[in-house]
Amino acid sequence: MSLVIGFIPLLDCASLVVAAERGFAAEEGLDLRLVRETSWANIRDRIIVGQFDAAHMLAPMPLAAALGIGHVKTPLIAPFSLGLGGNAITVSLPLWEQMVGEGATTGEFSPKQAEALRRVIAARKSDPLTLGMVYPFSCHNYELRYWLASAGIDPDKDVRLTVIPPPFLVDALRSGQIDGFCVGEPWNSVAVDAGVGAIVTPTTALWPLSPEKVLGCRTEWAERYPGELAALLRALYRAARWLEIPGNHAEVARLLAEPRYVGTSAGLLHRALAGQLALLPGAEPTSLKDFFVPARHQASFPWVSQALWMYTQMVSWRQTEHSLEHLAAVRRTYRPDLYRAALAGLDPSIPTTDLKTERFFDGRSFDPEELTSWLERGAG
Repeated sequence: MSLVIGFIPLLDCASLVVAAERGFAAEEGLDLRLVRETSWANIRDRIIVGQFDAAHMLAPMPLAAALGIGHVKTPLIAPFSLGLGGNAITVSLPLWEQMVGEGATTGEFSPKQAEALRRVIAARKSDPLTLGMVYPFSCHNYELRYWLASAGIDPDKDVRLTVIPPPFLVDALRSGQIDGFCVGEPWNSVAVDAGVGAIVTPTTALWPLSPEKVLGCRTEWAERYPGELAALLRALYRAARWLEIPGNHAEVARLLAEPRYVGTSAGLLHRALAGQLALLPGAEPTSLKDFFVPARHQASFPWVSQALWMYTQMVSWRQTEHSLEHLAAVRRTYRPDLYRAALAGLDPSIPTTDLKTERFFDGRSFDPEELTSWLERGAG
């Protein structure tokens, strides 16, 4: 069966590319036609109207569609995670110099960095900073907001947050339209390599082994083609395991560097796959543990607990209201049951529970069984 799958040019489309190019999909009887898109809004629209059978999607996107916020209400599901981590927060070099003057230190991924930014913001109140993120319903938005709020920065009052598609962020930073951004690789490294940005922190330092992209599809499509969806999950699972072998990284980087996929430096992509990122122009790469994880640590499992945390962010930042109806829709969207059924016999380590506790850099823990208490404590 031929499947049309949309993707955005980012490091974490790699499992889709590997499944198509290395024969894992063909072994499952599938012909994957990967279609490169520019923006997440285009991905959303094309999957909703049926032009894509499935897509590389931001982890909160299916939740927003199921809740009917930001667009028409459309039941989508997320039966597979396309990896953990891979994002970073990058700022312009002039802003980084100001942050260093206020106590920030290269490579120290602690609350101290956001506190330095707070002091910079306080000193330039008449000229608020503009920070880019890729989509309102994205972990980039929520992680950036969490990081800012941890230092007492109000993301809705003290800075301007604006949406810019990933491939355009570096140009926006270079031209001075924005002062920083949160995005997935390779675009942070592209900014550093171009001499216009400094990586302040990987988001895995804020939320270790954090979710990022998922495979998303319409509920109606999944119910019509259950065998094909299961075959796709198996192909992606095998691709993710192959992708994680260090000896394969050079080949993956060359593939992703092609214009039809990510279309940027194979060297930067290779470093990102290995978790080796230069934080400043001309600097030697810094080793970032578990920066991008496609398979280990149960990376492909669609945890309902992670979906519930994203939902708390939607409520906390006033994107939607909390209700039992909304909560039920969120739980219906992430589908570990389909994951287990497709991969039975392939992976003996598949979790038997759908929920786990998530821990963050500020010492807070999100227990999905205590969702109401988390909401009562406020944003972040």
